[in-house]
Amino acid sequence: MPELPEVEVVRRGLDAWVVGRTVRDLEVHDPRSVRRHAGGPADFADSLRGTTIRHAVRRGKFLWMPLDGLPEPAALVAHLGMSGQLLVEEPDAPREKHLKVRLELSPAAGKPAELRFVDQRIFGGLFLSRLRPTPDGGPGGHGADLPLVPEAAAHIARDVLDPAFGTDLLHAALRRRRTGLKRALLDQGVVSGVGNIYADESLWAARLHYARPTDTLRRPETERVAEALKDVMARALAAGGTSFDSLYVNVNGASGYFDRSLNAYGRAGRECPRCTQAGLVSLIRRDPFMGRSSYTCPACQRTPRNARY
Repeated sequence: MPELPEVEVVRRGLDAWVVGRTVRDLEVHDPRSVRRHAGGPADFADSLRGTTIRHAVRRGKFLWMPLDGLPEPAALVAHLGMSGQLLVEEPDAPREKHLKVRLELSPAAGKPAELRFVDQRIFGGLFLSRLRPTPDGGPGGHGADLPLVPEAAAHIARDVLDPAFGTDLLHAALRRRRTGLKRALLDQGVVSGVGNIYADESLWAARLHYARPTDTLRRPETERVAEALKDVMARALAAGGTSFDSLYVNVNGASGYFDRSLNAYGRAGRECPRCTQAGLVSLIRRDPFMGRSSYTCPACQRTPRNARY
């Protein structure tokens, strides 16, 4: 599933190619992809026609586009799910096999005229959500200064790349959870945008085991985790995200290549890069975790005696 860097890559593409343009027409090819819109496919299409996309905003993995031309402040929310793609195309481009929604946009010099939502596994979708003021008065997310957030995303915490993110809040939230560290990082109410891949990479960088009890974390350790998350996310962004197959692409259909820089995730049985540099031999270990996997180095991420899984 796309994590923060992948969604941010898509957001930047929307900001460059779609923002400022009006939805001239819209076709819903599969009603399942707008199932989260309470009014149904016809109301979804009627509501969007004639609106103008003002921004492309992201908080964690949530992506939304505030709209002008509606009776009340609202945004088009895009949930990518496991395989959702937002692609900019010319009208005469071949229709994708799994095309679900097609938006015809107002003309703009040098920019394709359509925005297409493609989704093979149909876990994602598009829907309209009302905007509400943020509790702290800060911007709702990255990409706009508007102190508004969709009701659908109001429950999630800020992410580590958000200027309003604070280590103090993260430390307090982690200490309250009384659970394993990775399980807490995957909780979008603690910090948003972190999934399995970047949790493993960040914990490896911070030299902490995924089962470390959160209520035993010291402030310097939380700072290490926060800095590791910021660094890993920034490097993944620079690489265009992580693509293990053709399902994740940016708005122009290109894949990311951060998978070439992974130190722990997916490297079971291979040498730990950090230990190798220190002249030691330690092989990355894979453990089952919440129906998925966790990857750690047994030498530099030792399992705590009071481990919480």
